[in-house]
Amino acid sequence: SGSRPASCSRWTNTGRADATALPVLVHLEQEAGLLPDPIRRLAALGGQDVADRLRLSRQDARRLHALRGGIGSGADAPELAYRLGADMALDVLLLRGALMGVPPPAGARDALDLGAGARFPVTARDLMPAYQGAALGERLAELESRWIASGFRLTRQELLA
Repeated sequence: SGSRPASCSRWTNTGRADATALPVLVHLEQEAGLLPDPIRRLAALGGQDVADRLRLSRQDARRLHALRGGIGSGADAPELAYRLGADMALDVLLLRGALMGVPPPAGARDALDLGAGARFPVTARDLMPAYQGAALGERLAELESRWIASGFRLTRQELLA
């Protein structure tokens, strides 16, 4: 994970909705061959307490929260797909592109497929009894970060060595 894209800070720090990115998002959706999606478009608008104000379902509110979190996370395409799934990660890339006024990077779909298909090779059982409780969670997170940074290439044996 890296830093938040500079142009996204304007969007996330303002409390008001801003439709500036919406036409760009519509264009990117069309280029990607995607149908319009109201939650994706709502995420592009920004604003505060949107889920409550619009009385979104819990499912839609969770998706909106995940999209907004993904926009500012700084995670690259494979990591987004690993954490969110390929479809939601594509939505995040389109939203980032709309907010920055640029299309998603070339090869984004291949990167999404890589991340979505990745399975972390280490389990808590692999680290026990040497690690317990919070230390176990911290160690798993550290190993997962290394694995993601390797492009999902490190094997279980390499991570545990």
